Amino acid sequence: AHERVLFRSPHAFDASTYELWVPLLNGGLVVVAPPGELDVDALARLMSEEKVTGTFLTATLFNVLADRCLPALGTLREVMTGGEAASPSMVRRVREACPATTVTNAYGPTETTTFAATFAVGPGQEVPTGQVPIGRPLDGTRLYVLDERLALVAPGVIGELYIAGAGLAQGYLGRAGLTAERFVACPYGPQGSRMYRTGDLARWSADGQVEYLGRADRQVKIRGLRIEPAEIEHVLAGHPAVGQAAVTVVD
Repeated sequence: AHERVLFRSPHAFDASTYELWVPLLNGGLVVVAPPGELDVDALARLMSEEKVTGTFLTATLFNVLADRCLPALGTLREVMTGGEAASPSMVRRVREACPATTVTNAYGPTETTTFAATFAVGPGQEVPTGQVPIGRPLDGTRLYVLDERLALVAPGVIGELYIAGAGLAQGYLGRAGLTAERFVACPYGPQGSRMYRTGDLARWSADGQVEYLGRADRQVKIRGLRIEPAEIEHVLAGHPAVGQAAVTVVD
């Protein structure tokens, strides 16, 4: 699937690390998208003309392509989607119309180097009837679902998701306080190891898959980008003409 990977993400978007380095480190080819914005039809043509075999799409873009340009996804061997919760109906639609294409739900915050867990639905596999899990951890990555005391919770019990392993970042440049808040000591790894507190609610399923269940705070995702309503409220409230501010998401 990584023989011809489409490179279309901005360099500041962590998915670009997959688009650039995965094919190059595995003897593949990087198909560089032309500069500027690509509409859905142009993106579909590009993937077809360049015989792209693998790509990453935010969940929003994946849904649009599945709805408007479904045949374009049939030329891929694998399409990875993430940034927001995957739509079971859209994953099912792609799998039914494109039986040779593997759809992979990829999960991972930037702080853990792009992807931390994946759940793939390929030929001969059924799409889950409920939500699409974020799956199992990648090699070298560990996932923990913990309670407020950092104790492991049993399968089926909701807790907060923590990530540890080789992909963990050192922290936030110039933000020691935030680094200490989000990167904490890992009681389940080697001495001195750390884990990242994602702020995501999750649980282990009976068959060993992790299911994403939303946020433990008010953070939201819009087109794959993190939005912190509290930070926007803080800035708005700092204006002398504003007494109080409230930020909400309207679909």
